[in-house]
Amino acid sequence: MNFQLKFKVNEKLYLKDPEKSEIGKSILKHAIELIFETGFEHFTFKKLALKINSTEATIYRYFSSKYKLLTYILNWYWSYLEFMSELKTSEIKIPLEKLEKILEIITHHNNSCDEVDDYDICKLHAIVISESSKSYLVKEVDEISKEMVFNPLESLCKCISEIIIQAKPDFPYPVSIASTLLETAHDQHFFSEHLPNLTDNQKTEPKTYVLGYLKHITFNLIK
Repeated sequence: MNFQLKFKVNEKLYLKDPEKSEIGKSILKHAIELIFETGFEHFTFKKLALKINSTEATIYRYFSSKYKLLTYILNWYWSYLEFMSELKTSEIKIPLEKLEKILEIITHHNNSCDEVDDYDICKLHAIVISESSKSYLVKEVDEISKEMVFNPLESLCKCISEIIIQAKPDFPYPVSIASTLLETAHDQHFFSEHLPNLTDNQKTEPKTYVLGYLKHITFNLIK
């Protein structure tokens, strides 16, 4: 059963809350589609305005830059992923089984968390794989971080790290392995599709390969 979700996204990322109007929601929905189609480098507000049959000025009333629009979309995704992680592990009692479910969620294995009506989660996942590092691998990252715009990603890592601690209380690097698992899930998926010589993937479907690889890492570290 599909459902709709709303998350509070850092107000520093927008000038006008896009979730509170139909045009704002249309901007987000079509931005996801356009970034998926063209890549972030070729994405412009001019192209987006044509897509939504509006004007660049209208988009600028919501977002001051395409960087902030991308970061908004990514923040929504991180909040969504944390929500799905908590929802789908809430009835699981064994920590290692919780971790296995988390790995399925962050790799979108069997579309395990693609169940909302708000946005196209498959396209959003593809954007995260190819574009997410562009939100923080920037020279101004320290200043941007002070505005707490990376809190949803940090919160998701904390959520995963707490399950790691449940599974192995004396594990010394729970947050580091949590963030490593997230980044590895994206990198290895991207490499599997575009740079297979950087992986050991022998023509396996990327989600399946990445899930198996993450399970190997996780359960050999946390026993």
